[in-house]
Amino acid sequence: MTEPAMETVDSFGVSAERQFADVWARTVLSVRERRLLLLGLLVGQGLEQLTEVQLDVALRAGELSETELREVVVFLAHYAGWARGAMLNDQVEGLIERIRQARSDTAGPAG
Repeated sequence: MTEPAMETVDSFGVSAERQFADVWARTVLSVRERRLLLLGLLVGQGLEQLTEVQLDVALRAGELSETELREVVVFLAHYAGWARGAMLNDQVEGLIERIRQARSDTAGPAG
């Protein structure tokens, strides 16, 4: 009995993944523009976990720099509220620190 249900879940997952891929592949807006829109939406809705994922992707993929992410914090704090802005600031600064630490750990000793 559980196999048909699993097929439905798998089918839904594949369909949803494909639809998201199609939306992100459209060319009218750049990936960077889409990422900014998505960040604004996620912060505005208070979806911190999803925001964290998108911040990480944006920084690691080079879509947004550290300076640009900090500017996003300033902008969204004024529109999404100070509490959400403070949470976003903590997320951005924590992410920047983790990435810097990871880079310094993999750099190893000079020489």
